[in-house]
Amino acid sequence: MPMMEEISYAEAQPIEGYGPGFFRIAGQALEGPLLVSPWSTIAWGGYDDVAPLLALAERIDVLFLGTGTDIAHAPRALRQALEQAGVGVEVMSSPAACRTYNLLLAEGRLIAVALIPV
Repeated sequence: MPMMEEISYAEAQPIEGYGPGFFRIAGQALEGPLLVSPWSTIAWGGYDDVAPLLALAERIDVLFLGTGTDIAHAPRALRQALEQAGVGVEVMSSPAACRTYNLLLAEGRLIAVALIPV
């Protein structure tokens, strides 16, 4: 009979849930766009707020960009700035970005996610 293993996130905090206009992280409902990494969760100003994303460039391999309910194209300037800094960008809906972030976080990967609420 296969055994199920409990997922461990070590010191990092997974995204526990989301709803209209918020994300639940570490038991707290946080409103608005967020930037979540294994080291911190901060408010994010949206697509024009590139500086906090670039600040993670040395610490992560991939940034997931959650574009809300539906997949949307990342603005060209944002994608170019991140790629020039050596950060891979994967664009997906925010629900998919949350799930992917949690999965790779459990594997210990160097990732972050910038999220627009649903």
